[in-house]
Amino acid sequence: MATILIVEDDAALLRGLKDNFEAQNYRVETARDGPSGLSAALARPPDLMLLDIMLPKMNGYEICRTIRARKLEMPIIMLTAKGQEEDIIRGLELGADDYVTKPFSIRQLLARARAFLRRQNGCGTAFSFGACKLDPGAHKLFRDEVEVALTTKEFQLLKFFISRSGRALTRDQILDAVWGNEIVVNDRSVDRCVTTLRAKVEIDPHSPVHIQTIRDIGYRFEPEGARG
Repeated sequence: MATILIVEDDAALLRGLKDNFEAQNYRVETARDGPSGLSAALARPPDLMLLDIMLPKMNGYEICRTIRARKLEMPIIMLTAKGQEEDIIRGLELGADDYVTKPFSIRQLLARARAFLRRQNGCGTAFSFGACKLDPGAHKLFRDEVEVALTTKEFQLLKFFISRSGRALTRDQILDAVWGNEIVVNDRSVDRCVTTLRAKVEIDPHSPVHIQTIRDIGYRFEPEGARG
């Protein structure tokens, strides 16, 4: 049974989340302020964490930073009343995996949590999504069992997306992982590479289901084609 840690100071919302996750047969632990949430996460690392940003005594950013500094890798979904791009990006850059903005759909949150938990064991040597299969060892992509030629950057980008399936990724995170210390690159480099990669893996590149755009933030890779 997977354990969910919910750190939220709104008592009514906390109770609603707890009841809904327990109804889905998850073990749920809760905390209503920052220090208590951090202590619970460090003492008994959960399988997934729902973390409010605005908390008493210690905010969600500090908690997320500390958890990642301790090398704990459980998925963290931020719960925030803020919709500003900079707040979301800050949380993602500190190590959060995704975010939902209040008010949110509990069904959508449950679905996203399930998806993260399913992916916790990794994707193995070869990874299939839609009509495609990526074989990292052979450095090959197949679509409908036909090999598809990828540039080096397209291969690295797809491999990075797969390794972070379901996670919201900023353009800066993608640049760091795929382009590294290359000098003449910027956000447009990411967007151009995403466009060419979509043309090779999506049924309809103009309406992508796997490589999804997150407005003002970056991208999210969904192997099952779920829309979020």
